[in-house]
Amino acid sequence: MKKADVIIQARYNSTRFPGKILEKIGNKTVLEILISRVAKSKKISKIIVASTNNLLDKKILKICKKLNISFFAGDGNDVLKRYFEAAKKFNCKDIVRITSDCPFLDHRIMDKIIKIYFERKLEYCSNTLNPTFADGQDVEIFSFSQLKNANNYAKFFFDREHVTPFIKKTPNLKKFNFLDNKNNSKIRLTLDEPEDLEVLKNVYGYFKNTHFSYANIKSLYIKKKKLFYANSKIIRDEGSVMSKGQKMWKRAKKIIPGGTMLFSKNPDLQLPNKWPAYFSKSKGYNIWDLDNKKYSDLFSMGIGTNSLGYSHPLVDKKVLKTISNGNMTSLNSIEEIQLAEKLISMHPWADQARFTRSGGEANAVAIRIARAYSGKDKIAVCGYHGWHDWYLSTNLNDKKNLDKHLLRNLTVKGVP
Repeated sequence: MKKADVIIQARYNSTRFPGKILEKIGNKTVLEILISRVAKSKKISKIIVASTNNLLDKKILKICKKLNISFFAGDGNDVLKRYFEAAKKFNCKDIVRITSDCPFLDHRIMDKIIKIYFERKLEYCSNTLNPTFADGQDVEIFSFSQLKNANNYAKFFFDREHVTPFIKKTPNLKKFNFLDNKNNSKIRLTLDEPEDLEVLKNVYGYFKNTHFSYANIKSLYIKKKKLFYANSKIIRDEGSVMSKGQKMWKRAKKIIPGGTMLFSKNPDLQLPNKWPAYFSKSKGYNIWDLDNKKYSDLFSMGIGTNSLGYSHPLVDKKVLKTISNGNMTSLNSIEEIQLAEKLISMHPWADQARFTRSGGEANAVAIRIARAYSGKDKIAVCGYHGWHDWYLSTNLNDKKNLDKHLLRNLTVKGVP
């Protein structure tokens, strides 16, 4: 009987949920549960975990040593290259690709796909070309020659990050898609978000073990659908079409009220699900996102006037010199006097200067000074003045009052 080799891609640094495969369900990690379930197959020769050289992935290596599983550490960004090098090192001929975030994968499904692959003498076989199985039951099998071809010729980042897209697009490829008895693709048994972990724990809690079948899960879904509610709104495979910035944005919204520290930098105000959201570097009027895409920033240049552009060499040189001398102590810096004097000389109407860390804080200080000096309480609003209660309270009587003041949809929850 012909057998295949399983390569499980695994790394700690998941963009949306770091360390997810080391999370525990019961007394075992997600990775341990997956390996124990895959190992029940009679149609595989060996299991290989393809990880990276990242220091955090030593935790994965430790699990592999404990379970006596072969381990390969390769490129952290080029997953296709890592996969190919792992297959080459361990002399794999026919390879089953599994991702480490699918702990409840049923080896019976994997065995059926392996059987079809060999019986029909295919070059690629899976249940993912037209997904009808629950998300988390994904299996692909292909020849080493196809993997080698993909590694040699795939150029696009998407193809190299997801391993098999180039193979699936290969013309005249002898391939087959295995279907479930009905479309169960809306059931979600994978682990990309914290909500997924909640569902996986619910399923484990019902069965009280980790060796239930896919058929058992489908029956449970029919009987106790509430156990699967937590992640039911997550779109299948959305991670494959999301930029790294949008993945980080989803992560941010779970831990930062409002998602960002500055309301005007909220990606959903600009182009929801598409805005780059985060930068990796900047220079002049250009910024690079987390996927290293280059943009010309004609938007707001750092939310304010930025005449010199980003990373101006003279400014950077002065900042680096200041850092080398130490820039924070319990005493004051002489530069605050020098800057205050400079600003007052540039603006003859001003007698004094005070520095704040944000526009909202600057407005709060200005309002307090004005009220103290004039003895009056009312404020004439002529634009956006921050998120403070005194400003947002103008929106209490009419929900559209602030819509003309530069930024729409400012919530007034919590304002008396």
